[in-house]
Amino acid sequence: MVRITVQEKCASMGIFLKHTEVLDIINGQGRFEGELSSVESRYRSDNPESLKEIPVIRAYRDFYWKLGIDPTKTRPSGEALRRRVVRTGKLPRINDIVDAGNVVSAETLISIGIYDMNKMKGEPMLVLSSGGEKFEGIGNKVEILPPAIPIMVDGEGKVMHIFPHRDSVLTSVDMSTRDVLIVGAGVAGIDPSLVEEAVRLTAKLLSKIGGKIAHEVQ
Repeated sequence: MVRITVQEKCASMGIFLKHTEVLDIINGQGRFEGELSSVESRYRSDNPESLKEIPVIRAYRDFYWKLGIDPTKTRPSGEALRRRVVRTGKLPRINDIVDAGNVVSAETLISIGIYDMNKMKGEPMLVLSSGGEKFEGIGNKVEILPPAIPIMVDGEGKVMHIFPHRDSVLTSVDMSTRDVLIVGAGVAGIDPSLVEEAVRLTAKLLSKIGGKIAHEVQ
């Protein structure tokens, strides 16, 4: 079982995590088309401006402002997915593992990260950056991070994630991924049971494509 340590400085900011692992998945494409279509049909007619009144989104937005991030420009991931459904009528189709996380994040509005465990070393920690760490974001150039940014690093210091919205290509899921760590990102104002349920739902979806849930959500 993977243990994730949350540094006290991060916990004092209201940050908490819920996680589990799912093993022996055979990744593919298209097996969650029904779930994706169901989310799309439920939310494509929503008024996007009403999203900011939902307590989960309000909590993430408040947290972003505290970090100095404008959440009207950089959206919390669940909100971004909902807005995409309203704008285009569609969620992205990446691969089955990523799609499972997007289904749950769009439905619950909880930020979900999924990481390839075979690309990690040791056990992750959520810490505040010291400044100077390298981050290789998915689809972005390499960045050198400033200090005091909440980040998840693996046992050798590799930056896996900028909390709670950006993941690294270094530990990202691809078609060869078999074992994953699922992490739900919680902040002050969000019920921990909702974050736990989002992680559980993601694991349950992955169990439908052969994955074995390693343990109850921690």
